[in-house]
Amino acid sequence: MKLYLVIRLRGRMGLAPETLDTLERMNIPAKHNAALIQDTPSNVGMINKVADYITWGEIDKDSLVALLKKRGRLPGDERITDEFLKTEGLGSFEEVAAKMLEEGKVPEPIKKTFRLTPPSGGFKKHITRHIKSGGELGYRGPAIAELVKKMI
Repeated sequence: MKLYLVIRLRGRMGLAPETLDTLERMNIPAKHNAALIQDTPSNVGMINKVADYITWGEIDKDSLVALLKKRGRLPGDERITDEFLKTEGLGSFEEVAAKMLEEGKVPEPIKKTFRLTPPSGGFKKHITRHIKSGGELGYRGPAIAELVKKMI
């Protein structure tokens, strides 16, 4: 099953209540938050509904491992450590990432939302336009890995 990384790039100003509700259901309640979303028809419909506020693409294993190590959190906002993964029987970060990509979901104790920073070096294009017209919003495909590396 395909797993999308969805990153919210725009804030709350001028947001319709239905759009805000959809973003919160996708676990991306604030600007520069990211979530992993399964490729299902209902999720793709939600992505299309909020496409003017997000960018998304298929995440690869290396990017997912880096995201879990640097930005993965547990309840209580604690970092994920190798010791925690071993005590929970999840193995290493690489094994957790492989399992997530295979099953298409985040294991239970790990939070579904990842808080990111603005990209180092800034955005190269306008946030207010879609990728097709020279902006940052919209579908990126595998190129989402480049943005994730800048935002971790």
